[in-house]
Amino acid sequence: MLLSKLVCERTKEAPQDARIKSHILLARAGYIKQVAAGIYSLTPPAQRMSKKIQEIIREEMNAIDGQEVLFPVVMPREMWEESGRYTSIGQEMVRFKDRTGHDMLLGMTHEEAAVHMARHIVSSYNQLPCMIYQIQTKFRDEARSRGGLIRVREFTMKDAYSFHVSQEDLDRYYRRAYDAYYRIFRRIGLKNFTDFKSDTGMMGGSVAHEFMLVTPAGEDTLVFCDGCDYRANMEVAECKGEVLPRKEMPLELVNTGSAATIEEVCSLLKTEKSRSIKAVVYAVRGDSSKIVVAFVRGDREVNEAKLKKAVGLDVAPYDGGVTEEIACGNIGPIGLSERIIKVFDRSLKGATGMIAGANKPEYHYIGLDAERDLSGVEFKDIAKVAEGDVCPVCGGRLRIENGIEIGNIFQLGTKYTAAMNMTVHAEDGSSFNPIMGCYGIGVGRAIASVAEESNDENGLILPVTVAPWQVHLIVLRPDKEEIKAVGDKVCAELEAAGIEVLYDERDCAAGIKFADADLMGMPIRIVLSPRTLADGEAEVKLRRGGEAMRVKTDALVEKASELIALLKREIEETL
Repeated sequence: MLLSKLVCERTKEAPQDARIKSHILLARAGYIKQVAAGIYSLTPPAQRMSKKIQEIIREEMNAIDGQEVLFPVVMPREMWEESGRYTSIGQEMVRFKDRTGHDMLLGMTHEEAAVHMARHIVSSYNQLPCMIYQIQTKFRDEARSRGGLIRVREFTMKDAYSFHVSQEDLDRYYRRAYDAYYRIFRRIGLKNFTDFKSDTGMMGGSVAHEFMLVTPAGEDTLVFCDGCDYRANMEVAECKGEVLPRKEMPLELVNTGSAATIEEVCSLLKTEKSRSIKAVVYAVRGDSSKIVVAFVRGDREVNEAKLKKAVGLDVAPYDGGVTEEIACGNIGPIGLSERIIKVFDRSLKGATGMIAGANKPEYHYIGLDAERDLSGVEFKDIAKVAEGDVCPVCGGRLRIENGIEIGNIFQLGTKYTAAMNMTVHAEDGSSFNPIMGCYGIGVGRAIASVAEESNDENGLILPVTVAPWQVHLIVLRPDKEEIKAVGDKVCAELEAAGIEVLYDERDCAAGIKFADADLMGMPIRIVLSPRTLADGEAEVKLRRGGEAMRVKTDALVEKASELIALLKREIEETL
Protein backbone atom coordinates (compact mmCIF):
# COMPACT_ATOMS: atom_id res chain seq x y z
CA MET A 1 0.00 0.00 0.00
CA LEU A 2 1.40 3.39 -1.00
CA LEU A 3 1.28 5.79 1.94
CA SER A 4 0.72 8.68 -0.45
CA LYS A 5 -2.56 7.07 -1.54
CA LEU A 6 -3.69 5.83 1.87
CA VAL A 7 -6.97 7.30 3.11
CA CYS A 8 -5.55 8.09 6.53
CA GLU A 9 -4.53 11.53 7.76
CA ARG A 10 -2.02 11.82 10.61
CA THR A 11 -2.18 14.84 12.90
CA LYS A 12 -0.12 16.36 15.70
CA GLU A 13 -3.16 17.38 17.73
CA ALA A 14 -5.52 15.02 19.50
CA PRO A 15 -9.29 15.65 19.73
CA GLN A 16 -10.18 18.01 22.56
CA ASP A 17 -12.21 15.36 24.38
CA ALA A 18 -9.46 12.70 24.17
CA ARG A 19 -8.20 11.81 27.64
CA ILE A 20 -6.70 8.34 27.33
CA LYS A 21 -3.80 7.07 25.25
CA SER A 22 -5.73 4.81 22.90
CA HIS A 23 -8.18 7.56 21.94
CA ILE A 24 -5.38 10.10 21.47
CA LEU A 25 -3.12 7.81 19.45
CA LEU A 26 -5.79 6.19 17.26
CA ALA A 27 -7.14 9.64 16.39
CA ARG A 28 -3.70 11.18 15.78
CA ALA A 29 -2.63 8.21 13.66
CA GLY A 30 -5.75 8.69 11.54
CA TYR A 31 -7.22 5.29 12.38
CA ILE A 32 -10.59 6.60 13.56
CA LYS A 33 -12.82 9.54 12.63
CA GLN A 34 -15.67 10.63 14.88
CA VAL A 35 -19.05 11.00 13.19
CA ALA A 36 -21.15 11.71 16.30
CA ALA A 37 -20.92 11.05 20.03
CA GLY A 38 -19.91 7.41 20.40
CA ILE A 39 -20.01 6.77 16.65
CA TYR A 40 -16.80 6.38 14.63
CA SER A 41 -15.69 5.53 11.13
CA LEU A 42 -12.67 3.21 10.81
CA THR A 43 -10.14 4.26 8.17
CA PRO A 44 -8.30 1.58 6.14
CA PRO A 45 -5.60 0.84 8.77
CA ALA A 46 -8.15 0.37 11.56
CA GLN A 47 -10.40 -1.69 9.31
CA ARG A 48 -7.47 -3.97 8.50
CA MET A 49 -6.88 -4.36 12.25
CA SER A 50 -10.57 -5.09 12.76
CA LYS A 51 -10.55 -7.79 10.07
CA LYS A 52 -7.49 -9.48 11.57
CA ILE A 53 -9.01 -9.47 15.06
CA GLN A 54 -12.26 -10.85 13.65
CA GLU A 55 -10.40 -13.64 11.89
CA ILE A 56 -8.60 -14.64 15.11
CA ILE A 57 -11.95 -14.67 16.92
CA ARG A 58 -13.53 -16.68 14.11
CA GLU A 59 -10.74 -19.28 14.18
CA GLU A 60 -11.06 -19.76 17.93
CA MET A 61 -14.86 -19.94 17.85
CA ASN A 62 -14.71 -22.53 15.08
CA ALA A 63 -12.16 -24.49 17.12
CA ILE A 64 -14.74 -24.93 19.90
CA ASP A 65 -17.39 -26.11 17.42
CA GLY A 66 -19.00 -22.74 16.82
CA GLN A 67 -21.13 -22.24 13.70
CA GLU A 68 -21.19 -18.74 12.24
CA VAL A 69 -24.58 -17.16 11.54
CA LEU A 70 -25.87 -13.65 10.98
CA PHE A 71 -28.79 -12.22 12.92
CA PRO A 72 -30.76 -9.15 11.83
CA VAL A 73 -29.91 -5.69 13.14
CA VAL A 74 -33.62 -4.77 13.18
CA MET A 75 -36.05 -6.93 15.12
CA PRO A 76 -39.80 -6.73 15.83
CA ARG A 77 -41.19 -5.80 19.22
CA GLU A 78 -42.88 -9.18 19.64
CA MET A 79 -39.59 -11.08 19.78
CA TRP A 80 -38.38 -9.02 22.73
CA GLU A 81 -41.75 -9.05 24.44
CA GLU A 82 -41.45 -12.84 24.64
CA SER A 83 -38.32 -12.49 26.76
CA GLY A 84 -39.73 -9.57 28.74
CA ARG A 85 -36.89 -7.26 27.81
CA TYR A 86 -38.78 -4.91 25.50
CA THR A 87 -39.99 -2.93 28.49
CA SER A 88 -37.30 -3.82 31.05
CA ILE A 89 -34.46 -2.27 29.02
CA GLY A 90 -34.45 1.50 29.14
CA GLN A 91 -33.52 4.27 26.74
CA GLU A 92 -30.28 2.61 25.64
CA MET A 93 -32.35 0.43 23.28
CA VAL A 94 -33.52 2.29 20.17
CA ARG A 95 -37.18 1.69 19.38
CA PHE A 96 -38.96 2.95 16.27
CA LYS A 97 -41.91 2.28 13.99
CA ASP A 98 -41.50 1.04 10.43
CA ARG A 99 -43.51 2.48 7.52
CA THR A 100 -46.48 0.28 8.42
CA GLY A 101 -46.53 1.54 11.99
CA HIS A 102 -45.12 -1.71 13.42
CA ASP A 103 -42.95 -1.42 16.55
CA MET A 104 -39.33 -2.34 15.79
CA LEU A 105 -35.97 -2.01 17.55
CA LEU A 106 -32.24 -1.97 16.86
CA GLY A 107 -30.39 -4.95 18.29
CA MET A 108 -27.97 -4.14 21.10
CA THR A 109 -27.62 -7.82 21.95
CA HIS A 110 -29.07 -10.93 20.29
CA GLU A 111 -30.20 -13.52 22.83
CA GLU A 112 -33.76 -13.29 21.53
CA ALA A 113 -32.66 -13.69 17.90
CA ALA A 114 -30.50 -16.69 18.83
CA VAL A 115 -33.38 -18.46 20.57
CA HIS A 116 -35.73 -17.55 17.73
CA MET A 117 -33.37 -19.21 15.24
CA ALA A 118 -32.59 -22.24 17.38
CA ARG A 119 -36.17 -23.06 18.37
CA HIS A 120 -37.13 -23.43 14.71
CA ILE A 121 -34.14 -25.69 13.94
CA VAL A 122 -32.99 -27.53 17.08
CA SER A 123 -35.66 -30.00 18.15
CA SER A 124 -33.84 -33.02 19.63
CA TYR A 125 -31.36 -33.66 22.45
CA ASN A 126 -28.99 -35.34 19.96
CA GLN A 127 -28.47 -31.95 18.27
CA LEU A 128 -27.03 -30.62 21.51
CA PRO A 129 -24.72 -29.14 22.52
CA CYS A 130 -24.49 -26.56 19.77
CA MET A 131 -23.12 -23.04 19.55
CA ILE A 132 -23.95 -20.32 17.04
CA TYR A 133 -22.10 -17.02 16.77
CA GLN A 134 -22.03 -13.88 14.69
CA ILE A 135 -19.73 -10.88 14.15
CA GLN A 136 -21.94 -7.90 13.48
CA THR A 137 -22.65 -4.22 14.03
CA LYS A 138 -24.91 -3.30 16.94
CA PHE A 139 -26.29 -0.10 18.41
CA ARG A 140 -26.71 0.83 22.06
CA ASP A 141 -27.71 4.42 22.83
CA GLU A 142 -25.07 4.72 25.52
CA ALA A 143 -25.55 7.79 27.71
CA ARG A 144 -21.86 8.05 28.62
CA SER A 145 -19.88 7.39 25.45
CA ARG A 146 -16.22 8.13 26.10
CA GLY A 147 -12.64 7.13 25.38
CA GLY A 148 -12.82 6.80 21.60
CA LEU A 149 -13.56 3.14 20.88
CA ILE A 150 -13.67 2.17 24.57
CA ARG A 151 -17.31 3.13 25.16
CA VAL A 152 -19.32 3.75 22.00
CA ARG A 153 -22.91 3.63 20.79
CA GLU A 154 -22.35 1.78 17.51
CA PHE A 155 -19.98 -1.16 17.68
CA THR A 156 -18.93 -4.39 15.99
CA MET A 157 -19.19 -7.39 18.27
CA LYS A 158 -18.80 -11.12 18.29
CA ASP A 159 -21.59 -12.69 20.27
CA ALA A 160 -22.06 -16.43 20.63
CA TYR A 161 -24.87 -18.51 22.13
CA SER A 162 -24.66 -22.14 23.18
CA PHE A 163 -27.49 -24.58 23.98
CA HIS A 164 -27.18 -27.57 26.32
CA VAL A 165 -29.01 -30.60 27.68
CA SER A 166 -27.79 -30.11 31.27
CA GLN A 167 -25.95 -27.78 33.60
CA GLU A 168 -23.01 -30.17 33.58
CA ASP A 169 -22.84 -29.96 29.80
CA LEU A 170 -22.91 -26.15 29.97
CA ASP A 171 -20.17 -26.18 32.62
CA ARG A 172 -17.93 -28.22 30.31
CA TYR A 173 -18.56 -25.93 27.34
CA TYR A 174 -18.24 -22.79 29.45
CA ARG A 175 -14.70 -23.88 30.31
CA ARG A 176 -13.88 -24.39 26.63
CA ALA A 177 -15.12 -20.88 25.85
CA TYR A 178 -13.17 -19.52 28.83
CA ASP A 179 -9.95 -21.07 27.50
CA ALA A 180 -10.70 -19.85 23.96
CA TYR A 181 -11.01 -16.29 25.25
CA TYR A 182 -7.54 -16.46 26.77
CA ARG A 183 -6.18 -17.67 23.43
CA ILE A 184 -7.97 -14.87 21.54
CA PHE A 185 -6.65 -12.10 23.74
CA ARG A 186 -3.12 -13.48 23.76
CA ARG A 187 -3.18 -13.92 19.98
CA ILE A 188 -4.12 -10.27 19.42
CA GLY A 189 -1.14 -9.33 21.57
CA LEU A 190 -2.66 -8.37 24.92
CA LYS A 191 -0.59 -9.15 27.99
CA ASN A 192 -1.87 -7.60 31.22
CA PHE A 193 -5.36 -9.06 31.32
CA THR A 194 -7.23 -11.51 33.49
CA ASP A 195 -10.76 -12.69 34.21
CA PHE A 196 -13.09 -11.68 37.01
CA LYS A 197 -16.31 -13.03 38.41
CA SER A 198 -18.90 -10.40 37.51
CA ASP A 199 -22.52 -9.32 37.88
CA THR A 200 -24.88 -10.82 35.29
CA GLY A 201 -26.80 -7.53 34.95
CA MET A 202 -29.56 -7.31 32.35
CA MET A 203 -28.31 -10.54 30.74
CA GLY A 204 -29.63 -12.61 33.63
CA GLY A 205 -28.31 -16.00 34.65
CA SER A 206 -26.27 -17.14 37.62
CA VAL A 207 -22.59 -17.21 36.63
CA ALA A 208 -20.62 -14.65 34.65
CA HIS A 209 -17.00 -13.74 34.02
CA GLU A 210 -15.54 -10.58 32.55
CA PHE A 211 -12.13 -10.48 30.91
CA MET A 212 -10.37 -7.26 31.84
CA LEU A 213 -7.31 -5.45 30.57
CA VAL A 214 -5.77 -3.98 33.71
CA THR A 215 -4.95 -0.34 32.97
CA PRO A 216 -5.37 3.04 34.70
CA ALA A 217 -7.46 4.16 31.71
CA GLY A 218 -10.20 1.64 32.48
CA GLU A 219 -13.58 2.66 33.86
CA ASP A 220 -14.26 -0.63 35.62
CA THR A 221 -13.00 -1.06 39.18
CA LEU A 222 -11.20 -4.33 39.88
CA VAL A 223 -10.41 -5.92 43.22
CA PHE A 224 -7.31 -8.08 43.76
CA CYS A 225 -5.72 -9.92 46.64
CA ASP A 226 -1.96 -10.32 46.41
CA GLY A 227 -2.02 -13.01 49.07
CA CYS A 228 -4.17 -15.42 47.05
CA ASP A 229 -5.93 -15.73 43.69
CA TYR A 230 -9.05 -13.85 44.79
CA ARG A 231 -10.14 -11.26 42.24
CA ALA A 232 -13.51 -9.78 41.32
CA ASN A 233 -15.18 -6.86 39.65
CA MET A 234 -16.22 -4.20 42.17
CA GLU A 235 -19.87 -4.96 41.29
CA VAL A 236 -19.65 -8.38 42.97
CA ALA A 237 -16.53 -8.16 45.17
CA GLU A 238 -17.31 -9.33 48.68
CA CYS A 239 -16.93 -6.56 51.24
CA LYS A 240 -15.42 -7.64 54.55
CA GLY A 241 -14.34 -4.55 56.45
CA GLU A 242 -12.78 -4.28 59.88
CA VAL A 243 -15.13 -4.79 62.85
CA LEU A 244 -15.25 -1.73 65.11
CA PRO A 245 -14.51 -2.12 68.83
CA ARG A 246 -17.63 -2.19 70.99
CA LYS A 247 -18.76 1.16 72.35
CA GLU A 248 -21.55 0.77 74.90
CA MET A 249 -23.83 3.84 74.99
CA PRO A 250 -27.52 4.51 75.63
CA LEU A 251 -29.63 5.58 72.68
CA GLU A 252 -30.05 9.36 72.87
CA LEU A 253 -31.74 11.95 70.65
CA VAL A 254 -29.56 15.04 70.03
CA ASN A 255 -30.04 18.28 68.12
CA THR A 256 -27.63 18.55 65.20
CA GLY A 257 -29.05 21.71 63.67
CA SER A 258 -28.36 22.19 59.99
CA ALA A 259 -25.66 19.50 59.85
CA ALA A 260 -26.82 17.08 57.17
CA THR A 261 -23.89 15.28 55.53
CA ILE A 262 -21.93 12.50 57.22
CA GLU A 263 -18.92 14.81 57.37
CA GLU A 264 -20.86 17.68 58.95
CA VAL A 265 -22.61 15.52 61.54
CA CYS A 266 -19.45 13.63 62.54
CA SER A 267 -17.51 16.87 62.79
CA LEU A 268 -20.20 18.41 65.00
CA LEU A 269 -20.32 15.35 67.26
CA LYS A 270 -16.53 14.93 67.21
CA THR A 271 -16.46 11.32 66.05
CA GLU A 272 -15.11 9.36 63.09
CA LYS A 273 -17.24 8.57 60.01
CA SER A 274 -17.07 4.85 60.74
CA ARG A 275 -19.24 5.45 63.82
CA SER A 276 -22.09 6.83 61.73
CA ILE A 277 -24.83 5.20 59.65
CA LYS A 278 -25.21 6.53 56.13
CA ALA A 279 -28.65 6.42 54.48
CA VAL A 280 -28.81 6.40 50.68
CA VAL A 281 -32.24 6.74 49.06
CA TYR A 282 -33.23 5.07 45.78
CA ALA A 283 -36.27 5.15 43.56
CA VAL A 284 -37.49 2.05 41.75
CA ARG A 285 -37.64 2.32 37.97
CA GLY A 286 -41.13 1.66 36.69
CA ASP A 287 -42.77 1.82 40.15
CA SER A 288 -43.12 5.27 41.70
CA SER A 289 -44.87 3.80 44.76
CA LYS A 290 -41.66 2.18 46.01
CA ILE A 291 -38.69 3.81 47.73
CA VAL A 292 -35.58 1.95 48.89
CA VAL A 293 -33.24 3.20 51.60
CA ALA A 294 -29.85 1.51 51.88
CA PHE A 295 -28.03 1.83 55.20
CA VAL A 296 -24.24 1.42 55.32
CA ARG A 297 -21.50 2.47 57.69
CA GLY A 298 -20.55 6.13 57.18
CA ASP A 299 -17.11 5.31 55.81
CA ARG A 300 -18.61 2.99 53.18
CA GLU A 301 -20.32 3.47 49.80
CA VAL A 302 -23.36 1.59 48.50
CA ASN A 303 -22.72 -0.85 45.66
CA GLU A 304 -25.79 -0.41 43.43
CA ALA A 305 -25.28 -3.71 41.61
CA LYS A 306 -25.34 -5.59 44.92
CA LEU A 307 -28.31 -3.54 46.14
CA LYS A 308 -30.32 -4.39 43.02
CA LYS A 309 -29.73 -8.09 43.65
CA ALA A 310 -30.54 -7.76 47.33
CA VAL A 311 -33.96 -6.18 46.73
CA GLY A 312 -34.70 -7.73 43.34
CA LEU A 313 -35.60 -4.31 41.94
CA ASP A 314 -34.08 -1.94 39.37
CA VAL A 315 -33.12 0.96 41.62
CA ALA A 316 -31.90 4.41 40.62
CA PRO A 317 -30.77 7.40 42.72
CA TYR A 318 -33.76 9.12 44.32
CA ASP A 319 -34.41 12.72 43.34
CA GLY A 320 -37.84 13.24 44.87
CA GLY A 321 -36.59 15.78 47.41
CA VAL A 322 -37.76 16.19 51.00
CA THR A 323 -41.17 14.65 51.80
CA GLU A 324 -43.03 13.71 54.97
CA GLU A 325 -41.37 10.29 54.78
CA ILE A 326 -37.91 11.36 53.60
CA ALA A 327 -36.13 13.89 55.84
CA CYS A 328 -33.02 14.28 53.69
CA GLY A 329 -29.91 14.72 55.82
CA ASN A 330 -31.60 13.20 58.85
CA ILE A 331 -32.69 9.78 57.58
CA GLY A 332 -32.19 6.87 59.94
CA PRO A 333 -33.44 3.32 60.54
CA ILE A 334 -35.49 4.06 63.67
CA GLY A 335 -38.99 5.35 62.97
CA LEU A 336 -38.66 5.31 59.20
CA SER A 337 -41.94 4.74 57.37
CA GLU A 338 -42.96 1.11 57.06
CA ARG A 339 -43.77 1.74 53.39
CA ILE A 340 -40.09 2.23 52.64
CA ILE A 341 -37.97 -0.81 51.76
CA LYS A 342 -34.99 -0.84 54.13
CA VAL A 343 -31.75 -2.69 53.40
CA PHE A 344 -28.91 -2.92 55.94
CA ASP A 345 -25.30 -3.59 55.02
CA ARG A 346 -23.47 -6.20 57.01
CA SER A 347 -20.90 -3.58 58.06
CA LEU A 348 -23.60 -2.56 60.57
CA LYS A 349 -23.98 -6.03 62.05
CA GLY A 350 -22.89 -5.85 65.68
CA ALA A 351 -22.14 -2.11 65.36
CA THR A 352 -22.39 -0.14 68.62
CA GLY A 353 -22.18 3.50 69.60
CA MET A 354 -23.42 4.62 66.19
CA ILE A 355 -24.84 7.93 64.97
CA ALA A 356 -27.96 7.80 62.80
CA GLY A 357 -30.59 10.18 61.51
CA ALA A 358 -33.76 10.51 63.58
CA ASN A 359 -36.08 11.00 60.59
CA LYS A 360 -36.95 14.54 61.57
CA PRO A 361 -35.15 17.78 60.72
CA GLU A 362 -32.22 18.85 62.91
CA TYR A 363 -32.06 15.64 64.95
CA HIS A 364 -29.89 12.52 65.08
CA TYR A 365 -29.57 9.58 67.40
CA ILE A 366 -26.31 8.76 69.12
CA GLY A 367 -25.43 5.48 70.84
CA LEU A 368 -27.33 3.28 68.42
CA ASP A 369 -26.66 -0.43 68.96
CA ALA A 370 -27.59 -2.51 65.90
CA GLU A 371 -28.46 -5.66 67.86
CA ARG A 372 -30.34 -3.80 70.58
CA ASP A 373 -32.13 -1.14 68.54
CA LEU A 374 -32.63 -2.86 65.17
CA SER A 375 -34.00 -6.20 66.27
CA GLY A 376 -34.98 -8.64 63.54
CA VAL A 377 -32.98 -6.88 60.84
CA GLU A 378 -31.27 -8.99 58.15
CA PHE A 379 -27.83 -7.72 57.17
CA LYS A 380 -26.67 -8.09 53.56
CA ASP A 381 -23.48 -7.31 51.65
CA ILE A 382 -24.41 -4.13 49.72
CA ALA A 383 -21.22 -2.06 50.20
CA LYS A 384 -18.32 -1.35 47.86
CA VAL A 385 -14.94 -2.82 48.67
CA ALA A 386 -12.30 -0.28 49.70
CA GLU A 387 -8.52 -0.34 49.34
CA GLY A 388 -6.98 -2.34 52.17
CA ASP A 389 -10.14 -4.29 53.06
CA VAL A 390 -9.81 -7.85 54.30
CA CYS A 391 -9.75 -10.56 51.62
CA PRO A 392 -12.79 -12.83 52.10
CA VAL A 393 -10.70 -15.87 51.13
CA CYS A 394 -7.31 -15.64 52.83
CA GLY A 395 -7.63 -12.67 55.18
CA GLY A 396 -4.99 -10.67 53.31
CA ARG A 397 -5.40 -7.11 52.12
CA LEU A 398 -7.23 -6.13 48.97
CA ARG A 399 -5.99 -3.66 46.39
CA ILE A 400 -8.00 -1.85 43.74
CA GLU A 401 -7.09 -1.13 40.14
CA ASN A 402 -8.92 -0.03 37.01
CA GLY A 403 -9.60 -2.09 33.92
CA ILE A 404 -11.22 -2.18 30.49
CA GLU A 405 -13.70 -4.96 29.85
CA ILE A 406 -12.53 -6.80 26.73
CA GLY A 407 -14.93 -9.73 26.79
CA ASN A 408 -17.57 -11.51 28.84
CA ILE A 409 -19.12 -14.93 29.21
CA PHE A 410 -22.41 -15.78 30.95
CA GLN A 411 -24.25 -18.87 32.06
CA LEU A 412 -27.82 -17.86 31.24
CA GLY A 413 -29.66 -20.96 32.38
CA THR A 414 -33.16 -21.22 30.90
CA LYS A 415 -33.99 -17.50 31.25
CA TYR A 416 -34.56 -17.06 27.52
CA THR A 417 -35.45 -20.55 26.33
CA ALA A 418 -38.20 -20.85 28.93
CA ALA A 419 -39.57 -17.35 28.35
CA MET A 420 -39.58 -17.88 24.57
CA ASN A 421 -40.91 -21.45 24.79
CA MET A 422 -37.97 -23.17 23.13
CA THR A 423 -38.34 -26.88 23.86
CA VAL A 424 -36.28 -29.87 22.80
CA HIS A 425 -37.20 -33.56 22.90
CA ALA A 426 -35.30 -35.50 25.55
CA GLU A 427 -34.00 -39.05 25.15
CA ASP A 428 -36.92 -40.41 27.19
CA GLY A 429 -39.49 -38.66 25.00
CA SER A 430 -40.21 -35.77 27.33
CA SER A 431 -39.37 -32.17 26.45
CA PHE A 432 -37.23 -29.55 28.18
CA ASN A 433 -35.93 -25.99 27.81
CA PRO A 434 -32.26 -26.07 26.80
CA ILE A 435 -29.77 -24.37 29.10
CA MET A 436 -27.91 -21.46 27.47
CA GLY A 437 -24.54 -19.79 27.64
CA CYS A 438 -23.51 -16.57 25.88
CA TYR A 439 -20.10 -15.15 25.04
CA GLY A 440 -19.24 -11.64 23.80
CA ILE A 441 -16.20 -9.72 22.53
CA GLY A 442 -16.22 -6.15 21.21
CA VAL A 443 -13.97 -5.81 18.18
CA GLY A 444 -13.58 -2.02 18.36
CA ARG A 445 -12.82 -2.21 22.05
CA ALA A 446 -10.18 -4.84 21.27
CA ILE A 447 -8.53 -2.36 18.87
CA ALA A 448 -8.59 0.30 21.57
CA SER A 449 -7.25 -2.12 24.20
CA VAL A 450 -4.31 -3.09 22.01
CA ALA A 451 -3.58 0.60 21.45
CA GLU A 452 -3.93 1.34 25.17
CA GLU A 453 -1.42 -1.33 26.15
CA SER A 454 1.02 -1.19 23.20
CA ASN A 455 2.43 2.30 22.75
CA ASP A 456 5.17 4.71 23.73
CA GLU A 457 5.49 8.50 23.76
CA ASN A 458 5.82 8.53 19.95
CA GLY A 459 2.83 6.42 18.98
CA LEU A 460 1.43 2.93 18.60
CA ILE A 461 3.49 -0.27 18.81
CA LEU A 462 1.17 -2.83 17.25
CA PRO A 463 1.45 -6.61 17.65
CA VAL A 464 2.39 -8.37 14.42
CA THR A 465 -0.79 -10.47 14.50
CA VAL A 466 -3.12 -7.47 14.22
CA ALA A 467 -1.00 -4.65 12.77
CA PRO A 468 -2.51 -3.32 9.53
CA TRP A 469 0.78 -4.05 7.75
CA GLN A 470 3.77 -6.03 8.96
CA VAL A 471 6.45 -3.79 7.42
CA HIS A 472 6.65 -0.02 7.09
CA LEU A 473 9.03 0.60 4.18
CA ILE A 474 10.51 4.10 4.01
CA VAL A 475 12.48 5.52 1.11
CA LEU A 476 14.47 8.69 1.75
CA ARG A 477 15.14 10.96 -1.24
CA PRO A 478 12.70 9.24 -3.61
CA ASP A 479 13.27 12.17 -5.96
CA LYS A 480 16.44 10.34 -6.97
CA GLU A 481 15.35 7.82 -9.59
CA GLU A 482 17.92 5.18 -8.68
CA ILE A 483 16.80 5.22 -5.02
CA LYS A 484 13.09 5.14 -5.89
CA ALA A 485 13.75 2.20 -8.19
CA VAL A 486 15.35 0.22 -5.37
CA GLY A 487 12.39 1.05 -3.10
CA ASP A 488 9.91 -0.15 -5.70
CA LYS A 489 11.88 -3.34 -6.20
CA VAL A 490 12.13 -4.09 -2.46
CA CYS A 491 8.42 -3.43 -1.99
CA ALA A 492 7.54 -5.78 -4.87
CA GLU A 493 9.83 -8.52 -3.51
CA LEU A 494 8.37 -8.27 0.00
CA GLU A 495 4.81 -8.42 -1.27
CA ALA A 496 5.65 -11.34 -3.57
CA ALA A 497 6.83 -13.20 -0.47
CA GLY A 498 3.45 -12.63 1.18
CA ILE A 499 4.63 -9.84 3.47
CA GLU A 500 2.22 -6.95 4.02
CA VAL A 501 3.92 -3.63 3.26
CA LEU A 502 3.02 0.00 3.87
CA TYR A 503 5.31 1.82 1.44
CA ASP A 504 6.18 5.45 2.18
CA GLU A 505 7.40 6.70 -1.17
CA ARG A 506 6.42 10.34 -0.52
CA ASP A 507 8.84 13.10 -1.38
CA CYS A 508 8.96 14.80 2.03
CA ALA A 509 11.32 15.32 4.94
CA ALA A 510 12.79 12.31 6.73
CA GLY A 511 11.49 13.61 10.06
CA ILE A 512 7.91 13.53 8.81
CA LYS A 513 8.32 9.97 7.52
CA PHE A 514 9.83 8.72 10.79
CA ALA A 515 7.20 10.49 12.90
CA ASP A 516 4.41 8.92 10.85
CA ALA A 517 6.00 5.48 11.12
CA ASP A 518 6.28 5.79 14.89
CA LEU A 519 2.73 7.09 15.21
CA MET A 520 1.16 4.37 13.05
CA GLY A 521 2.98 1.55 14.82
CA MET A 522 3.82 -1.15 12.24
CA PRO A 523 6.04 -3.74 13.95
CA ILE A 524 8.99 -3.65 11.48
CA ARG A 525 10.53 -0.61 9.80
CA ILE A 526 12.84 -0.78 6.80
CA VAL A 527 14.60 2.42 5.70
CA LEU A 528 16.32 2.88 2.33
CA SER A 529 18.52 5.98 2.16
CA PRO A 530 21.36 7.23 -0.06
CA ARG A 531 23.78 6.51 2.79
CA THR A 532 22.77 2.87 3.32
CA LEU A 533 22.28 2.14 -0.36
CA ALA A 534 25.85 3.30 -1.04
CA ASP A 535 26.82 0.04 0.70
CA GLY A 536 23.98 -1.95 -0.88
CA GLU A 537 22.18 -2.05 2.46
CA ALA A 538 19.02 -0.95 4.25
CA GLU A 539 18.35 -0.18 7.89
CA VAL A 540 15.96 -2.57 9.64
CA LYS A 541 14.46 -1.85 13.06
CA LEU A 542 11.70 -3.19 15.27
CA ARG A 543 9.13 -0.57 16.30
CA ARG A 544 9.27 -1.73 19.92
CA GLY A 545 12.90 -0.62 20.20
CA GLY A 546 16.36 -2.11 20.09
CA GLU A 547 19.33 -1.58 17.83
CA ALA A 548 18.85 -0.88 14.15
CA MET A 549 20.35 -3.55 11.84
CA ARG A 550 22.12 -3.02 8.54
CA VAL A 551 20.93 -5.65 6.05
CA LYS A 552 21.87 -6.18 2.41
CA THR A 553 18.99 -5.23 0.14
CA ASP A 554 18.92 -8.66 -1.48
CA ALA A 555 18.47 -10.21 1.99
CA LEU A 556 15.58 -7.98 3.12
CA VAL A 557 12.88 -10.54 2.36
CA GLU A 558 14.70 -13.15 4.41
CA LYS A 559 15.30 -10.74 7.33
CA ALA A 560 11.72 -9.43 7.33
CA SER A 561 10.38 -12.99 7.26
CA GLU A 562 12.71 -13.91 10.12
CA LEU A 563 11.54 -10.97 12.26
CA ILE A 564 7.87 -11.64 11.51
CA ALA A 565 8.35 -15.26 12.55
CA LEU A 566 10.12 -14.12 15.74
CA LEU A 567 7.32 -11.74 16.70
CA LYS A 568 4.66 -14.36 15.99
CA ARG A 569 6.58 -16.97 17.97
CA GLU A 570 6.73 -14.67 20.99
CA ILE A 571 2.95 -14.43 20.94
CA GLU A 572 2.47 -18.14 20.33
CA GLU A 573 4.64 -18.92 23.37
CA THR A 574 2.07 -17.19 25.58
CA LEU A 575 -0.76 -19.51 24.45
